[in-house]
Amino acid sequence: MSTSRKPLDATAYLCIVMLCTLWGGQQILFKLTIDDISPSMQIGLRSILGCVLLALFMWYQGTSLALWRGPWRAGMAVGLIFGLEWWMIGESLRLTTASHLVVFLYTAPIFTALGLHIWVPEENLSRRQWFGVFVSFIGIAVGFIGGANQPHFDLKMLLGDLLALGAGLGWAVTTVLIRTTGLAKLPATQTTFYQLFFAALALLFACFVTGQLNVRWSPFLVVSLISQGVLIAFLSLLVWFWLLKHYLASRVSIFTFLTPLIGVSFGVLILDEPLHAEFVWGALMVMLGVIMVNWPSKIAAMTEQAKSV
Repeated sequence: MSTSRKPLDATAYLCIVMLCTLWGGQQILFKLTIDDISPSMQIGLRSILGCVLLALFMWYQGTSLALWRGPWRAGMAVGLIFGLEWWMIGESLRLTTASHLVVFLYTAPIFTALGLHIWVPEENLSRRQWFGVFVSFIGIAVGFIGGANQPHFDLKMLLGDLLALGAGLGWAVTTVLIRTTGLAKLPATQTTFYQLFFAALALLFACFVTGQLNVRWSPFLVVSLISQGVLIAFLSLLVWFWLLKHYLASRVSIFTFLTPLIGVSFGVLILDEPLHAEFVWGALMVMLGVIMVNWPSKIAAMTEQAKSV
């Protein structure tokens, strides 16, 4: 019986748009509640909720929760880097706009492609992909340099943008580690549990050290935390892995470029964040480069489809 992955259909497109909307909109929730709770504390608490829900799901599936019997050192490393990534995201939101964050964060596929080019021989970059990397880095430069000339731009905003870019790099490092260590042989739920568990510990410790433990509870904050824990830290991951399992992964991944588009749109419409022309052009160049790097060649697509049969 064939178990081949399918081309994208209406269900896949609907799921992808839903995921990109959730991922692009989460920064807005952080900004709206930043006076009541630090973003790092909020991410740490939602990660704990995601851990609990994921553990229950793994128990229901019969997946082992004895993670200390697996590649726990690699799992801890990935989880701590994942926590560092989210700490940089939280600190970035305290300094820059949600629009800037989501664009610079989603440079991660570029750094991932470079890392896999170095560490995984079969993932060498083609000429088109190298050109996409070049276009993205030019876009980053345009976004930074152009923004520095704007009246509303200051050194804090520059630091926030750099932290967002660092978070994208951290995201890429976790992806490369998962691909090149024993974590690659684990079920996706176990790898995700490593990430959420150690990230939650790291984030809460960072909040303790930096004095960001204070929370001013409100009905909106409670709803925000619960919805993020359920929809983003748990459900969105399960839907993502389901898409990768049932559809051609290269086709699914390419459409994540919608996330920064949606994130920037939310930032402008909901938070009334300013956009300058240089940042817009830089963001478009970054997204174009990401598409060029991740768009599958005909040979790669045929190979992927053949392996999935």
